[in-house]
Amino acid sequence: MNAAQITVNGHQIPWQEGMTVRAVLHAMNYSFRMLVIKVDGKLVKREDWDSTPVPRGAEVSVYHLISGG
Repeated sequence: MNAAQITVNGHQIPWQEGMTVRAVLHAMNYSFRMLVIKVDGKLVKREDWDSTPVPRGAEVSVYHLISGG
């Protein structure tokens, strides 16, 4: 039996029913404060991370924003 997966920044991780953007960040140990998240190319706002589901087979992109001068 093939386990369901998603792709996060090019890495395959196991997908679980009911998985949210926040759960993906936790699974990847991403804790950086300034993140931009896209699920299947669609931007997900920070306030929606807990409620936005990540579908089976999704492509998730996580971008770290860095500021400086």
